[in-house]
Amino acid sequence: MKFLNTLLMLLSLSLLASTPALAAELVEGKQFARLPAPQPTEKNGKVEAVEFFSYGCPHCGDFEPLLKSWVKTLPADVNFKKVPVIFNDKSVPGARIYYTLEAMGLVERLNDAVFNAVLKERINLNQESVLFDWIARQGVDRQKFIDTYKSFAVETAVKRAAELTRSYGVDGVPIIIVGGKYKPINIKSFGEKLQIVDGLIVKSRGEIKK
Repeated sequence: MKFLNTLLMLLSLSLLASTPALAAELVEGKQFARLPAPQPTEKNGKVEAVEFFSYGCPHCGDFEPLLKSWVKTLPADVNFKKVPVIFNDKSVPGARIYYTLEAMGLVERLNDAVFNAVLKERINLNQESVLFDWIARQGVDRQKFIDTYKSFAVETAVKRAAELTRSYGVDGVPIIIVGGKYKPINIKSFGEKLQIVDGLIVKSRGEIKK
């Protein structure tokens, strides 16, 4: 299974080689759509790409390895962000976990572990006592994690994630929105999704320079 996943990742990455050609061929309504209401992005001359995801989403877990490889290839003028989607109250603990890890500088170390715990080990990390025991087993200071998890900063980040979920009109994950207004559609594979996103980055870059 590990070999198969690696092979699929390599095949998907190979699709990205034709990005410049695809950028010129992207057709609105066919490969991408505009958000009904464009969203503001940071005014720093960079193209913003935002991935909405959920730890409880199997597709997000499958997408994560390829996404991480893709992020490493992004040029300096692309600002990539991850936002934990919040559809309802059940989504809140996962978002709180992500922002706690981010605040503690632990995303790179433990993001995959959270996906694995939730999707494969079926550990209910939405339950705080279970989460705090689990995090301690990962070698993280339990009390520091608890304090951060319940902090005002994390609470504010979670509320912002809920606002972004609504304002971007997110109705399914994983999804990457480029430039605050473009999203890939009619996707047949993760590789194709990233290929279209790369094309949208080229498109957005040209619009910024105008």
